[in-house]
Amino acid sequence: MTDRDYMENMLLLEKGACDLLMHGAIESSSTDVHQTFATSLGAALRRQEQIYGKMEQKGWYSGEQAQQSKINEVKMKFAQQSC
Repeated sequence: MTDRDYMENMLLLEKGACDLLMHGAIESSSTDVHQTFATSLGAALRRQEQIYGKMEQKGWYSGEQAQQSKINEVKMKFAQQSC
């Protein structure tokens, strides 16, 4: 395995952890449990951002800029759904 493979795996695992922690926060039955999940989710999101940043620096992961027309299209879609 290459360094890139390890970083991709780390990123995928961290994204999975974020998903689980988000659902834990949403489904929590008490304020204390919710706060614990929310705090852990914040830490996991920061780790995910750091991993992504390192991968982006090495040219292994690059996000693409969305076109303004696509952004507006999505905004209109969600605005119509909320009415």
